Amino acid sequence: MFVDKAKIRVKAGRGGDGAVSFHREKYVAAGGPDGGNGGKGGDVIFVADDNFSSLIDFKYKKKYAAKDGEDGSGKRCTGKSAEDLIIKVPRGTVVRDAETGRIMADVSDDEPKIIAHGGRGGRGNCNFATSTRQIPRFAKPGYPGEEYQITLELKLIADVGLVGFPNVGKSTLISAVSAAKPKIANYHFTTLTPVLGVVRIDDERSFVMADIPGLIEGASEGLGLGHEFLRHVERCRLIVHVLDVSGIEGRDPIEDFKLINKELKNFSEELSERPQIIAANKSDMASPEQIERLKEFAKEQGMQFYVISAATTAGTKELIGAVAAELEKLPPVKAFEAEPVTAEELERKALSKTEFEIEVQDGVYYVDAKWLEPIMRTINVDDYSSLQYFQQVLKRSGIIAKLENMGIKEGDTVNILDFEFDYIR
Repeated sequence: MFVDKAKIRVKAGRGGDGAVSFHREKYVAAGGPDGGNGGKGGDVIFVADDNFSSLIDFKYKKKYAAKDGEDGSGKRCTGKSAEDLIIKVPRGTVVRDAETGRIMADVSDDEPKIIAHGGRGGRGNCNFATSTRQIPRFAKPGYPGEEYQITLELKLIADVGLVGFPNVGKSTLISAVSAAKPKIANYHFTTLTPVLGVVRIDDERSFVMADIPGLIEGASEGLGLGHEFLRHVERCRLIVHVLDVSGIEGRDPIEDFKLINKELKNFSEELSERPQIIAANKSDMASPEQIERLKEFAKEQGMQFYVISAATTAGTKELIGAVAAELEKLPPVKAFEAEPVTAEELERKALSKTEFEIEVQDGVYYVDAKWLEPIMRTINVDDYSSLQYFQQVLKRSGIIAKLENMGIKEGDTVNILDFEFDYIR
């Protein structure tokens, strides 16, 4: 099964918590704090693998999570950093943020792409010792790893894209000029998935050709198969427009040309401006008048024109020679640049980390703030410095201000994740 689009969730590992520990050694009094830092959480990394040609694996597994970093320990020992999670995808996969549509990476080369960064480890209590705070009984929790809902889009990497209406002979052409063996039959939509073929010019030169199936009128709006597979033409440097010059099916090749180019333009303005070569196929069943009419039209369009018969291979050598010559003039296969995170997205993420809700029940102020959970784990209620740090967190996040706006009074009870305390101004 050919799957070229998938939606999954990836989550990088959380950093390990810093440790609260004090040095213990014979004959050493008041050894001081020696809690180590937590280890870094694992990254989620995408790499290209040429053994994959479809995203079918992601149709069945939707969640991918890297491991968390280890917690710190005594003797200033830093926790072990977690291993990165390597996810292999077909070459040419474009990764997007599902919420914003932002391109995060184009996995089209051999460079690994970090999609979600693991959280940093929390600092141990040895980092908080000062001249006035010599016995810190608290440490910082590890930072959470990045988490994204992402969409994967496979955009095949090919130099040349064959476009045209169904049954014009695209599959026959690619099988005649390359080792590709697509299904060939005399009915529409025989080819149900894109087909790649390597066309060899000589021992040192070759290029990749893609047969893009299912283009009909309305393809850019979802008709036929074209809506699903137009994305695979986006990287092509050159388009070979295959037309049935014989008109054996009662279609006008000139009208077909105009309709297909209209669909390309509706899908992408940039795509419609790619250079094209017209291949007049099924010439062995066409009259000289039909060929001449299409030739004049190609001349008006300023496009190269080649008369071929894919079934008998007549004219295919000349066509491939012209394609190879044209490719030498064109820039490399298009790569999609990763888009930077916008200010709005950064603000949204920042707010999401400190979102909270407060409701009053029977005189108790209940604070719902899940992001506080790792911080709560490090709080020592018997240590003044630790409670002072906790108070600063509540102030910076706006929780104290919200409680005061709601009319909280001194002595009222506040409940945060089942930890209750009396409010004191």
